Amino acid sequence: MLMSAPVRKFALTAHVVFSLAWMGAVACFLALATVGFTSRQPVEVQAAYLGMEMTCWAVIVPLRPLSPATGIAQSLWTPWGLVRHYWALVKLLVTIPCTAVLLLHMLPTTRLAAAAAQGQLVGDAMRDLRIQLIADSAAAIVVSLLTTILAIYKPHGTTMDADRAPARIVWLRRLAIAVAVAFIAAHLAGKGMGRHVH
Repeated sequence: MLMSAPVRKFALTAHVVFSLAWMGAVACFLALATVGFTSRQPVEVQAAYLGMEMTCWAVIVPLRPLSPATGIAQSLWTPWGLVRHYWALVKLLVTIPCTAVLLLHMLPTTRLAAAAAQGQLVGDAMRDLRIQLIADSAAAIVVSLLTTILAIYKPHGTTMDADRAPARIVWLRRLAIAVAVAFIAAHLAGKGMGRHVH
């Protein structure tokens, strides 16, 4: 069953709003993480990491599932289909695993905020973790930009015509899979999630 035109427009609006709001929140998170890492003023460091924690749990975590959820709903009840078109499939392959990794990686934010509140983030204290949060949020913005570009340009090609897929579609599919795999592998490696949440 397909959505009616008004419902489809409402679903599209919700998806765009949730996606842009999430990207804006992550951009704020990245700015605060950068200030917290580079500032030598204890008050600024403390404010940055406490602000990151509030942004994380009040905005980023609640919004992140809403963007892919509304996107999946649209694909299921519109002619685009969930895995019929390459651009939709690539978005799915990139978004779902990266969302899971990012949400699991939010826990260190609370740890840094607690350390900042106690005045423990002096000099290079918890340096690796602070750098990791900058890298994570920057990577999340890149992934979000990639999926936004895919949603706007909607490159031609369907999974039904796999043997006749244009070269750019094959390249795009490989790139998306490589980005998702690299992002997950980096976080499961020695400097990944397991190390941060202990």
